[in-house]
Amino acid sequence: QVQLVESGGGLVQPGGSLRVSCAASGSIFSTRAMGWYRQAPGKERELVAHITIHGYTNYAESVKGRFTISRDNAKNTVYLQMNSLKPEDTAVYYCSAGHVYSGTYYSNGWGQGTQVTVSS
Repeated sequence: QVQLVESGGGLVQPGGSLRVSCAASGSIFSTRAMGWYRQAPGKERELVAHITIHGYTNYAESVKGRFTISRDNAKNTVYLQMNSLKPEDTAVYYCSAGHVYSGTYYSNGWGQGTQVTVSS
C-alpha cells in the first residue's frame, strides 16, 4: 500500500501558475503509474493526467498544453505543473497511485487532496 500526501495548493489569479506535489511512501513508487485527479464542487472526480513508470504521459483535453505531470523516482514524488490557470481549474486535486492497462489509467488509491482556487 502506497501512502500519498499532496502539497502546494493555494489561491492563484487567472493566467497564473502553480505546482502541486505528491510525496509517496514506500519503496515501490518506481513500479507504479501515477496520476492526478481533480474534483470541483458538484462535479465528479476526473482524471487530469497520468504518467507511466517509463515516463509516458497523458492528459485530459481540458488541460492539454497547460499542465505538465512529472515524477522523480529518487524522491518518491510526482508533480503537476499548472500554467495559464483558469477559474474552471478550481478544484481539489488528488494524487493517485495506480496502473495502466491497454492505455487506460486505473487508480488504486488517492491522497487526501489539496485545494487549488483560481480567482481574481
